[in-house]
Amino acid sequence: MSESVLVVGAGIAGLCTALALGPTGRQVTLVERDAPPPEGDADAAFRDWKRTGVGHLRQSHAFLARLSLLLKADHPALLKELAAFGVRELPFEAMLTEAQQKDYRPQPADADLTIITSRRTTLELVMRRYVETLPNVTIRSAVFARGLLTETAADGTISVVGLAGDTPEGPVELRADLVVDAAGKGGDFTGQLAEMGAPINESSETAGILYFTRHYRLKPGMSEPPRIGNPPPNGDLGFLKFGVFPADNGCFSITMCAPEIEYEIRKAIMNPDIFQAMTGMLPGLRPWTDPALSEPTSKVFGMGDLHSRWRDLVVGGRPAALGYFAIGDNLIRTNPLYGRGCSFAAVAAYQLRDVLDGQADPLARALAYHQAVHAELRPFFDVMQRDDRAAIRRARAALTPDYRPSVKARLLKSFAEDAIAIAVRFDTDLLRQGMRGFHMLEHPEAWLKRPANLARILKYWARGKRRNAAAYPPKAGPEREEMMRTLGLDHQADIILAQAA
Repeated sequence: MSESVLVVGAGIAGLCTALALGPTGRQVTLVERDAPPPEGDADAAFRDWKRTGVGHLRQSHAFLARLSLLLKADHPALLKELAAFGVRELPFEAMLTEAQQKDYRPQPADADLTIITSRRTTLELVMRRYVETLPNVTIRSAVFARGLLTETAADGTISVVGLAGDTPEGPVELRADLVVDAAGKGGDFTGQLAEMGAPINESSETAGILYFTRHYRLKPGMSEPPRIGNPPPNGDLGFLKFGVFPADNGCFSITMCAPEIEYEIRKAIMNPDIFQAMTGMLPGLRPWTDPALSEPTSKVFGMGDLHSRWRDLVVGGRPAALGYFAIGDNLIRTNPLYGRGCSFAAVAAYQLRDVLDGQADPLARALAYHQAVHAELRPFFDVMQRDDRAAIRRARAALTPDYRPSVKARLLKSFAEDAIAIAVRFDTDLLRQGMRGFHMLEHPEAWLKRPANLARILKYWARGKRRNAAAYPPKAGPEREEMMRTLGLDHQADIILAQAA
């Protein structure tokens, strides 16, 4: 008899779990607190779908190559359906500079370095409709999973045997062989287990940044501005990061990210007029939001409370519970800046599949899943957390009067901006290797640790800025003080608040 699996949540993490476990023959039931999506097309989903459990539903989203390759291997029909709904692909060649484009010679592996991008509502809508067609997968909407059903052995070992939930018709108890917790960052079942004495380790710290996204649609007959060339449609001013995310059906979104410490900017940017004015001050965004080319289709969506968090549900060889597996933001949260949240969830789902297929013993499964998640995802988590900490330090330094960076800080900054960044804008093969790490196809820093690559990077650094001038992108936007003054914001207020923090 096949195993039964309850999955808490039918968001991206829950749907990826169904995609991974469905073809194994297990009976998979997803329980989702929200109502099903509205009937109709992608625009109806964006306009009308209410997802209480997904606070970032209308933020920009993308699937990295690691995720798209998993779908290509197991669910090629899903990729076709995504394309039919207008979901976009950004291939490797879209990342090249104009100079690199001229001499570009495609390699077979370049096809793997593709980003899938769309409105999140479209991605989730198509994935959900596809999952509902799988023969042994069921989605039950409007079921609020209130708590875990557990049994405790004499030695204190906790086993999860199902869920207690609430439906419009009343309370229900759902029992299964396994429970996969894909409830997202707000899920609290680990808290329930901790209260029962389960061993759980958790580390969490702020990502130091806030997100602001607005959606647009091209006007009839208009085409997107070119993504290749100068100025690029993404950039980093230090006090503000920004980027354009092409989406489905003539839509795109613009996301701006401000450090938490930028109090005045983060308050003002929620005003649609301020947001629009800021895009007009950024050369890479100005063509996209030109009223002759596009029009806004949404308000400005803010997203805060961004933390990097890692939970270990095995401590000292002892699992928190048997028959219980966490996945997605409920297990690992990362700064959305890196675009890895959906891919993390998918990788964990497929690791879980392999673990469940590889052994039947509940303890062995818990230990193997813990080890697999650490091996596959921890290196990326550590690098992202390190980069977040560095960005927080830079943001604070920028608001500190008379700040003078140390020699080491200046050297590291130069290596990043005048060596690595320049090398990948000249050398297509270096960019190709770097993108493999970005797309989670290998360790994120593997390419930098190869002696031959490091030698090539150092060569570009040694050439100096004058000889490398052609590889530097144009200035991404105004200085902070100029932008604040133009927008009528208080430049000094943030400095005072930063000093007090």
